[in-house]
Amino acid sequence: MKRKEKFSVAFKLDCIELHQNSYRSIDSIATEKGFNESNLRKWISFYNKYGISGLRPRKNKSYSLKFKLKVLKAIHTEFISQREACVRFDIPAQSTVLNWQRDYEKSGILGLENKPIRRPKIMSDYKRKKRKSDKPLTREEELLLENERLRAENDFLKKLDALTLKKNKQKPSKN
Repeated sequence: MKRKEKFSVAFKLDCIELHQNSYRSIDSIATEKGFNESNLRKWISFYNKYGISGLRPRKNKSYSLKFKLKVLKAIHTEFISQREACVRFDIPAQSTVLNWQRDYEKSGILGLENKPIRRPKIMSDYKRKKRKSDKPLTREEELLLENERLRAENDFLKKLDALTLKKNKQKPSKN
């Protein structure tokens, strides 16, 4: 799934050039264009270090344990900020470094290991449907399935009714 790009490369470049060529403050440009000044500071830093490629959106990247430790060690020993670490090590988001710091404080080196991405269990309380078999269902099995479907439909309609009543009660009266 592609991540939504909020600001185009051309827009970022335009803002950077506006700052560098017109000597306007970062705050005034950010206010005029309608975004947070920290974004412009980050764009300028990445542009100065990596050129236009530093402004392009990147795909999610997985970092090695060794790399994460190197970044955290640089922050700790050289007293650099998360933003500076992001620019130096070409990490697109400060939140990535912040998460590494939290994980390291909480669980040590084991907290920095790449975690497998798992989908959350949805509706785990409900029984999973059995695979359909090739043999036809008996009359009794058909009735049981229809009964189950009707119960689910009934529960759904009751819930919908309750939500509708609740919504109508919350509306102020027009007297």
